[in-house]
Amino acid sequence: MLEDISLLALFLLLFGLLLLSAFFSSSETALMALNRYRLRHLEQEGVRSAIIASELLARPDRLIGLILLGNNFVNIFASAIATVIGIRLMGENGIVFATFALTIVILLFAEVTPKTLAALHPERVAFPASFILKPLQIVLHPLVWSINSITNRMLRLLGVSPEDVASSAINTEELRVALMEAGSMIPSRHKDMLMSILDLEQITVNDAMVPRTEIEGIDINSPFPEIIKQLSHCGHTRLPIYADSMDNIVGILHVRKALNLMTQDNLTPESFRHIVKSAYFVPEGTPLNTQLIQFQRNRRRTGLVVDEYGDLLGLITLEDIFQEIVGEFTANIIDDDKDIHPQEDGSYLVNGTANIRELNRNNDWSLPTEGPKTINGLVLEYLESIPDPGVSLRIENYVIEVVQTADNAIKTVRIRQIATDDKEVLQ
Repeated sequence: MLEDISLLALFLLLFGLLLLSAFFSSSETALMALNRYRLRHLEQEGVRSAIIASELLARPDRLIGLILLGNNFVNIFASAIATVIGIRLMGENGIVFATFALTIVILLFAEVTPKTLAALHPERVAFPASFILKPLQIVLHPLVWSINSITNRMLRLLGVSPEDVASSAINTEELRVALMEAGSMIPSRHKDMLMSILDLEQITVNDAMVPRTEIEGIDINSPFPEIIKQLSHCGHTRLPIYADSMDNIVGILHVRKALNLMTQDNLTPESFRHIVKSAYFVPEGTPLNTQLIQFQRNRRRTGLVVDEYGDLLGLITLEDIFQEIVGEFTANIIDDDKDIHPQEDGSYLVNGTANIRELNRNNDWSLPTEGPKTINGLVLEYLESIPDPGVSLRIENYVIEVVQTADNAIKTVRIRQIATDDKEVLQ
């Protein structure tokens, strides 16, 4: 039959078969390279091509069976046509030449080029191809079903079930990588916030709380004029109320309620005690994501962090958690009353009570955060004693010099970041 077809018709038929081979090859690569999450998004928006592509990918064994059936058929048919052309042009020697030439042509124009294009632009190839593959799958269903039945039995012998399509769910680390690779598709500010949300489960209330030594509160046993004066100059919206010492917490005061009573001349010791709300205590080590949910469930904004013995460790607020997500609420400008003060020589004077994580976040540093939470604690842990002023140590790529000590604690240090190739400078 092929002997009766003209040489031109054979070349045109061979060209058409190569186009079909390229179509099947590119379709397979494009469909498998589709972003499953974008595909699901487009499917939910009602994009017809995405819906069809999703239906095809629901059973990858049937899809692959269909594509390979069509691809192998056209490649074998093309090989037969090329052999006939080779014999007509070169006799029996044309068989070898046709085989070699067709291998090169299929490799370049029906495999590598279309598959590379499909891998680079999967949606542009897969979505139009799905309109052809879907009806083709329906027409060839009996043949594809027969082939899949045989291959599925072979897979089951290997302990693999084709119905068990791999879950598309991703874990936290995979989501983190996806965010980092999103590039300009997600603004860097939004990306940082999303990464901070993922980090909440790794950060505890101990990392974000205000330490006990820095908690500002009101002694309910103080003279009432002194309490009113403290309320008038208070810079916080909520204050812990204690009796004689922080070890005896009475409750939490919403300062605005006290100021409202004060403007109405109704603030008295009795009314003051009445507006003090019971304290809400938080166990140390609670992850921030858990505490955020607890704040929401208990309709609280402030919690007192306590250890296993009930001793007060610090204070955590809803704003502290939000700050971990979005960063500082104010402009990133170092004020004179902050914990860090830049010097002309490039170093920084830092208060010993400064939180290490906040220093790292605000100054793009990488001081160790596993262990002590403050600069004072970090230096004491490394030196294992209270140093004298002038003592220096190197922690990773930072030289820390003790500037001032008082009351068995480090008050001020000087921090200088050094190059990684510097020698380990110490003491």
